[in-house]
Amino acid sequence: MTDIVTAIMWVAGSAFALLAAVGVLRMPDVFTRMQASTKASTLGLGCLLVGAAVQFGDFASFIRVVSIGAFVLLTTPVAAHVIARASYLADVPLWDGTVLDERRNAEGAGWDDHQHDSNPA
Repeated sequence: MTDIVTAIMWVAGSAFALLAAVGVLRMPDVFTRMQASTKASTLGLGCLLVGAAVQFGDFASFIRVVSIGAFVLLTTPVAAHVIARASYLADVPLWDGTVLDERRNAEGAGWDDHQHDSNPA
């Protein structure tokens, strides 16, 4: 029974990882590519880790799997945010089909990129 659950989780995780790769190739701009890669690859890795935990079955492996999963779940959104912010501030062009740019609208309302700098110039 554990072999079946493991196989299902590994196939699902591999499918999500493949979807992340396809999303990176098919999406039109850096922001949508980043969204596709972070969401699908995190879900894929989660499925792979659950499959590994079920397959190994001991407590030490479970702790390792949970630690890896927690690390990925905590660092992936932060890294995606930093990349998106750096891309936006570097004026990386948005996709032509982008409907709403809330940050650009906020700049007209007095938003200042340097108001939160730790070293104001």
